[in-house]
Amino acid sequence: MPTERLYLKEDVYLEPLLHNWYVWPYLIPPVSCAMNFTGRNVRLMKSFVSNHLLHIAASQDPSLTGGDFVNCSENQVDEVRALINEIETTYADYFEVRKAVTQLNNLLEQESGMGMEALYASIPQALRGYVELVYDMNHHASFRLIEGLLYSGSLYKEAGQSILLGSLSRVKNRPFVLSSPRFSDANHIEVKLPFADPLLDTLFSLRTRPATRSDVEALFLDKQIKGSMEISDLFTTMPPRRVHQPVTDSLRVRYLGHAGLLLETRELAILVDPVIPCLDDDNRDKILSFAELPDVIDYICLTHTHMDHVCIETLLQLRYKTKRVLVPKNNGGSIVDPSIKLMLQKLGFDAYEFEDFEEVKLGAGKIKAIPFLGEHADLHIRSKTAWYFELGGKKVFAGADSSSLDEHLYERVHENTGDLDMLFIGMECVGAPMSWLYGALFTKPVPRAVNESRRFNGSDFVSAQKLVRIFKPKSVYIYALGMEPWFKYFMGVEYTEDSRQIHESNLLMNQCALLDIQSEQLFSRREWRF
Repeated sequence: MPTERLYLKEDVYLEPLLHNWYVWPYLIPPVSCAMNFTGRNVRLMKSFVSNHLLHIAASQDPSLTGGDFVNCSENQVDEVRALINEIETTYADYFEVRKAVTQLNNLLEQESGMGMEALYASIPQALRGYVELVYDMNHHASFRLIEGLLYSGSLYKEAGQSILLGSLSRVKNRPFVLSSPRFSDANHIEVKLPFADPLLDTLFSLRTRPATRSDVEALFLDKQIKGSMEISDLFTTMPPRRVHQPVTDSLRVRYLGHAGLLLETRELAILVDPVIPCLDDDNRDKILSFAELPDVIDYICLTHTHMDHVCIETLLQLRYKTKRVLVPKNNGGSIVDPSIKLMLQKLGFDAYEFEDFEEVKLGAGKIKAIPFLGEHADLHIRSKTAWYFELGGKKVFAGADSSSLDEHLYERVHENTGDLDMLFIGMECVGAPMSWLYGALFTKPVPRAVNESRRFNGSDFVSAQKLVRIFKPKSVYIYALGMEPWFKYFMGVEYTEDSRQIHESNLLMNQCALLDIQSEQLFSRREWRF
């Protein structure tokens, strides 16, 4: 009788956790992590403990999804209280870092352009040896974090990392991830292990490469596990319903949802900003699943550090089959602009930084990094790039949330690329205010008018139609709106026909129709063959 072989179920999802909080890119770099826990996470938990009924009521209101409300139950108040105590005692150095950043900022505000050598003796202890004091060209004093050194120190809390595994057959709607701690329960298993652990590679390869029951059980031996869900509930003897289909054309482009793209030739597979949901009965025919991806991903191209483009949850599930990740060049040492390369290397990826307009040759094709304006609240953030591909004789531009703030830049880009075959552009033209993402990284309150003025705005119609005019694409695709309902757990958005984002998108499609350019507002899965 043949040995029973087990697959990881298609509806199993992963939530990477640090101190029981869902990990997004700003919870990996040590200093921005400390600033977020002390400036946001602990504050939210204390508010929940003080008035949990208010938080519970707000969390049940769909219109408030994405707000600062802890989505925990009444019987988890004690768990939240215990987590607060653990962070304030075991991880007290987080609070020392916030105090040190505040003191250093206050100290540097007093400088007027004179030499700063003597100030090194005044750097607070928690940051001493981890920073360089610098001026910009207007003689404004600041500091640069030495990030690589920070990752090798005690502030990088690998021991606080764990993974939460759940199933969409048990939890139909995952709650919003940014405002609530996660705890093991009857529907989840929490496994204590660092994200770099090769167990994850073996586990997620089981989606398409089955193993014996004994091999599966051996994966979790000697692991610290919480939760009353049985490990066996994560596995099945049934293979995935759909698997990867080899490319027979010169180029196949697939839309994965949100800002995700898969470009394939017979020789290459390239992912862009992958955020891949798990299958359930509601989305089974609407998404491209993990099992349908190629066996080997040659490159993953990431556009910028926001969690819907650098999705740690998805990346960890792709690590075992990924050769290299291409990321934008980093400023070096800014709290608001941590290095994507360093964080991914710490998670076990081969990551390579691209300068503006740097390219890699792919036989007769290429990948090129294109400058990215907009969507970052006017902060000095360099870790952002759009990507340009020449594959199978076609020219594809993945613009993510770029905005044509200066059309002369894109005119210069066009001189290099020529006209496009496919232009993908995000039109989240009414983004959240600056503090929604970066608020915890500031050490002084951001004035309300400033906060409202500086938002995460992508292209509106005026901006997007400039790109269309300049690049003369044969087809235009509007994406990265967060419209797919299965992404609501981390996007926290919901549109109506009256939403400005939809209105501006419709204007662009109408304009494209007048120009005899094919256009589409992407939703669910989509495929193009050339």
